[in-house]
Amino acid sequence: MRIAVYRESRPGETRVALTPEAVKALVKDEWEVVVQRGAGERAHFADTAYLEAGATIADTVAGDINVRVNPPTMDEAALVPEGSVHLSFLSPLLASDVVGVLVQRRVTVLSFDLLPRISRAQYMDALSSQATVSGYRAALAGATYFDRFFPLLTTAAGTIRPARVLVMGVGVAGLQAIATARRLGAKVRAYDVRSAAKEEAESAGAVFVQLGVTADAAGGYARELTDDEKAQQQAALVNEVANADVVITTAAVPGRKAPILLTTSMVEAMGDGSVVIDMAADGGGNCELTKAGEVVEHQGVRVVGLTNPPAEMGTHASFMFANNVLKLLALFGAKGQVAPDWNDEVVIGVTVARDGAVSHAPTAEKLGVPHVAITPQAKELTGD
Repeated sequence: MRIAVYRESRPGETRVALTPEAVKALVKDEWEVVVQRGAGERAHFADTAYLEAGATIADTVAGDINVRVNPPTMDEAALVPEGSVHLSFLSPLLASDVVGVLVQRRVTVLSFDLLPRISRAQYMDALSSQATVSGYRAALAGATYFDRFFPLLTTAAGTIRPARVLVMGVGVAGLQAIATARRLGAKVRAYDVRSAAKEEAESAGAVFVQLGVTADAAGGYARELTDDEKAQQQAALVNEVANADVVITTAAVPGRKAPILLTTSMVEAMGDGSVVIDMAADGGGNCELTKAGEVVEHQGVRVVGLTNPPAEMGTHASFMFANNVLKLLALFGAKGQVAPDWNDEVVIGVTVARDGAVSHAPTAEKLGVPHVAITPQAKELTGD
């Protein structure tokens, strides 16, 4: 069977779903791989490298399994082969029109952002791998847009104090932002609504900010704050934000609008020349002033709306994403044959739809169609 790798159509995207190294592994596992011409060029993977790995190159591609980084456009979705498998960062609630087209074509729709957050799925967790890139790039953006030094400098011309960086959100991206800002020499403080994040933030080199507002939920995740809790949180954050030179916000919610962490009044309390790096701009932003892809100047503070930060490191972001793809596809087939194990909780969890039926309940509700859950088959018990 054939795996098709597409050239990304999102403006500014540099990543590719499979690298030549990943293609080589798939060809060894008896898959046929076809790569759309120029798919890896912006990540510095030439067509010749894919050919050497055993793939074929074509101007238009289609496969039994079709892999992308971003969702297809409506026109692209209409060309996905009927009955095939599609895998990408689909964010089905934000791309429900695309899902609708794929469901009509009876495509088995897989989305990385639905991957269950369990231990054995870590190796295929593309959300985490790409968040690592985003956190790194966010810290570098902070150093770039801040017109002062990050580290402490003692020079003949005088002593320069280190920059004060506040990282809001201590997930994968936040931890990488903390570590990178620390390596650049900044003094870093961090805040998260999960009390369990304290140890993680401190291990990365930050001082953890405790505001008395927590949103702990089962499994170490965060629940949504109530309106009263949000007000309490923002009131307690005012001084922290005002004392920071650079604020990096990382609170993105897959498939949903990002929560507001920084109000306009909080930004106005910051010092002249301060910077806000909003890593959640693609999801609407954590700051009220954020405009995706733009730098907004407001009363002497620059608010930078980062869009698609992993695309700024196409080579390594693609390398990590491709490894995640390999690990996930291994649950959907081997030896060149598509054969998903529909008893596997990861397989079930990552599936939006199959055979014309929508198995992801929120997507079914959004589309106004019946929710058809995938029910694991009971395994027969055998004995002597």
